[in-house]
Amino acid sequence: MYQFRLPDVGEGVAEGEVLKWHVKEGDIVKENQALVEIMTDKVNVEIPSPRNGRIHKLYAKEGEIVKVGGPLLDIDDSGAPAEERGKPEQVEQKTGGAEFAAPSRVAPPVVGAPRPKTEVILATPATRKLARDLGVDMTLVRGTGPAGRITDDDVRQFAARGVSSSTAVAVTAPKPGAAEERIPLRGLRRRIADKMVKATQTAALVTHFEEVDLTELVELREKSKGIAEKRGIKLTYLPFILKALIPALKKFPLLNASLDDQANEIVLKKYYNIGIATDTEQGLIVPVVKDVDKKTIFHIASEIEQLAQKARVGQLSLDEIQGGTFTVTNVGALGGLIATPIINYPEVAILGTHRISKRPVVRDGNIVIRDIMYVSLSFDHRVLDGAIAAQFATTLKEYLEHPKLFLLEILENV
Repeated sequence: MYQFRLPDVGEGVAEGEVLKWHVKEGDIVKENQALVEIMTDKVNVEIPSPRNGRIHKLYAKEGEIVKVGGPLLDIDDSGAPAEERGKPEQVEQKTGGAEFAAPSRVAPPVVGAPRPKTEVILATPATRKLARDLGVDMTLVRGTGPAGRITDDDVRQFAARGVSSSTAVAVTAPKPGAAEERIPLRGLRRRIADKMVKATQTAALVTHFEEVDLTELVELREKSKGIAEKRGIKLTYLPFILKALIPALKKFPLLNASLDDQANEIVLKKYYNIGIATDTEQGLIVPVVKDVDKKTIFHIASEIEQLAQKARVGQLSLDEIQGGTFTVTNVGALGGLIATPIINYPEVAILGTHRISKRPVVRDGNIVIRDIMYVSLSFDHRVLDGAIAAQFATTLKEYLEHPKLFLLEILENV
């Protein structure tokens, strides 16, 4: 009797939900036949049978949670011919208290050779969509993931070789060169990658660009820096931008929202918690300034500085990175002309602010030098149309170019 335990599916998760059994007790199964579909917090994956035999016992019902290393099912392989049981070179190895069948060492398959029709193709829904988008026949792709699962990289590499479904060409995969270095994608970097992929594969992303004349705001900041310094505050342009966002978000509430995909509902937020994308050695972290509409510019400046320092040393609390309704990413200090930020899903919009530079512009028929900044507004087109995004950007531009306007808005709401 062979007890098959839930293996690590390579997604850095500790458990999975039994979504659907493809077999029942008493069924005869063959090696690599799909046994069960498991849902993790990252992906859905089909688990194949490690050997031939009869299903003796299922340990979990559909909807139940199984820990990695926990028993999934028993396979009675005593009646199978010797050549159909676990291959001679397979051994039981213990990992974290769970036993897994070590894969046999066989020659790698020829890339471009079609699979047998009975062979199960293991791939996530996102990977299958990528293959469709790239015109790749997945029966020709050999997976490098756990249990032979096809990864996004497998699909992209196959597509780059130019092998189509109608013309299968044998290609030998190049051996890694000595000048290569492999860095594990784990921890915060892995979470960032998952979130970015989630945003790009779920939202219909569009970016709107605008040019903003910050000359008056530059002057206002210069006049206010001395007062801020006496209070021990570092005054940047970011607090002004956050404060200018509030009246614009109130006029266009669809941008201060999220989309509940399961309920098919747009959730309009009546509070204004602005996330600040912060670059750290570990990766990009987004601490959140809560209730921006209720705080002064000096208060916001002080809080931004505190959150940024805590982010860089890894001391942010869970509350300080949750509850955001809109995000700002400021890449101006890093250089570059303009960029297209990805929304902080499930938020529906993000504002990218860029370098402030003195540029010649035309004002009243004359060429003058002004302090110009480009902004980029990325948004989910499922929630709002381009016209609303353009109106929001124009409104924000007006407040930033004439800071007294949003200061008056603040006084009106006191």
